[in-house]
Amino acid sequence: MSKKAFDKISEGLSEALSVARGQSEPARLHIPPEIDVRSIRHKTELSQDEFASTFGFSVHQIRQWEQGRNRPLDGSRAYLMLIDLYPDVIKQWRQEALQAHDEPQRKCG
Repeated sequence: MSKKAFDKISEGLSEALSVARGQSEPARLHIPPEIDVRSIRHKTELSQDEFASTFGFSVHQIRQWEQGRNRPLDGSRAYLMLIDLYPDVIKQWRQEALQAHDEPQRKCG
């Protein structure tokens, strides 16, 4: 992980702790009503299949969004915004989460 990515994550965690302690108010995230999924995917230089697999969508979803038959809703739009801004960081987090999920749970004692 790059130092820049680490610093952004660290800053976010510090902010989250401050909000949890009641020391500051949570920031509001503006999520636009429309997201250009094709543009985001093209920035990552991935095919529809690769994009879907990399970020946990179905290929059908990607096709529907890109062809304008459906549009991403709520959490999907926010997730796509993060992919647009930080594709490498999101890829890494997803990979780490999948690996952690696949590792056998250790029993204490």
